[in-house]
Amino acid sequence: MAYLDNTVEYGFGQLGSAYLRDADTDFTPPSGLVVVAITVIETCEFNELVADTNGYTAADGSEGVAYFGTETQVGMNGTNADPVNALDDFPTGVTIYGRWTKVDIDQGKVILYFGR
Repeated sequence: MAYLDNTVEYGFGQLGSAYLRDADTDFTPPSGLVVVAITVIETCEFNELVADTNGYTAADGSEGVAYFGTETQVGMNGTNADPVNALDDFPTGVTIYGRWTKVDIDQGKVILYFGR
């Protein structure tokens, strides 16, 4: 009998999606899920892109953000990683991957994909 491991599917957006356009709205994914990918449909800027910090601990024991976002970056991202700011444009057609608990776009259109 074959075993189906849904870990890959759950990590790549098979749990739903949302569409945001030109809105100053704080989007929060459904309970128990995070945004795992963002595809830019029309050039966008992020007001907030809050990385998931749940359960991420660096080798030195420090906790922090393991994915880029608008918050101050920490050593888990390597040295000298910059946060995204509202003036950074993400062009049409780009898909970014990570784990985010909150997304707020200033302008543009995006599709958000959910995972666990």
